[in-house]
Amino acid sequence: MFCRYDQSLEGKDPVKVIREAIARTLVFYYPYAGRLREGPDAKFMVECTGEGVMFIEADADVTLEEFGDAPHPPFPCVDELIFEVPVFEVPGSGGLVNCPLLLFQVTRLRCGGFALALRYNHIMSDGMSILQFMIAVGEMAQGASAPSIPPVWQRELLNARNPPQISAIRKKLPHHLHKSSTFDVLTACLWRCRTIAIQLDSEDEVRLIFAINLCQNPLEFALELIKSAKNNVTEEYVRSLIDLLVIKGPPFLTMVHSYFVSDITRTRFEALDFGLGKAAFGGPGKIFPEPGLDPANNYMPMKNSQGEKEIMVPMCLPTLAMERFVKELDGILGDH
Repeated sequence: MFCRYDQSLEGKDPVKVIREAIARTLVFYYPYAGRLREGPDAKFMVECTGEGVMFIEADADVTLEEFGDAPHPPFPCVDELIFEVPVFEVPGSGGLVNCPLLLFQVTRLRCGGFALALRYNHIMSDGMSILQFMIAVGEMAQGASAPSIPPVWQRELLNARNPPQISAIRKKLPHHLHKSSTFDVLTACLWRCRTIAIQLDSEDEVRLIFAINLCQNPLEFALELIKSAKNNVTEEYVRSLIDLLVIKGPPFLTMVHSYFVSDITRTRFEALDFGLGKAAFGGPGKIFPEPGLDPANNYMPMKNSQGEKEIMVPMCLPTLAMERFVKELDGILGDH
């Protein structure tokens, strides 16, 4: 987050205000002050050790105006602005387990504004839950005695059922077919039931036809696939997934030929209020991921220089692929 200087707040130190607010918020969000441990079968758990989070105080010889009228990534000096904690100074600070779950850096800027950087452990929090935590920090910074939305620590809601349940259809299959995809299992079941239902002659030939090549289908085909996939994620689906993770362990997720997106347009970090002025930007400091995760990106909210709301969608592709991408996008947009 980049926050502009507000003259009415003269004499307030954003470092002191935010650090004290975080400390008070952690009383209610005490697991964040603990450490993540790995148990049997690669299952993670939090040990509430009360060791605390990491907090860095910094000053930078740069003004917010140097980032433009409507700041947004890529920021030209983000690697210099954000301090990477040396592991030899704080052992385990950059790992996944046995290390701080939150890292904050508040940087005073030359113009009087400040930047707030936050690194969090994604096993502990998704975007919306860390936003809820930061909203509580903002409330504490403005004098509240408790968060307006108290945290709920009912982890048992995400426990597997006892005994774990999987697909009723899959139970009917021989063992060597248990690893078949849900699409294959469901399609085979419905195809058989439909064939029986329409009472064809026993000598008739039947066929199963379905689309397999996404690139040769129109935009609405991809849209329907996405909508269908999202609609399938019911409470029963989530509980079945938790059961499956208990039975088979964490799945192997490959990013090869995959396009991974995350919509953070509703996680309005720029709307956070610490009583220190309005934010000019709130979102990821970097728009492209680490090597090996090139397909991943975020849909980010932003405002242009006229103050109009927009969605920024970063796209990283080799030159020739980018040219084809632009051509395809132009084909969809037409004169618009």
